[in-house]
Amino acid sequence: MAAVLVGQFHARDAEGRVYSVHEFQDSTPGADGQPVITYKLAIGDRVKKNSDTEFELVQSGVILTREPESVVPA
Repeated sequence: MAAVLVGQFHARDAEGRVYSVHEFQDSTPGADGQPVITYKLAIGDRVKKNSDTEFELVQSGVILTREPESVVPA
């Protein structure tokens, strides 16, 4: 099963450290026919999505908060 990078964003922990999170979509849909989305840090650590803005590092349990999207003026 292959996964395709479909997005990336930054998230911050409670101590202010910034993490680069990559969002992948598996090439094989889940049992319900919906796409399977997984998250990993740029260094490969697995990330669990708790809500649209809150994520958790699987190995350490550290909670990350997604940074708002930056809008670049035209």
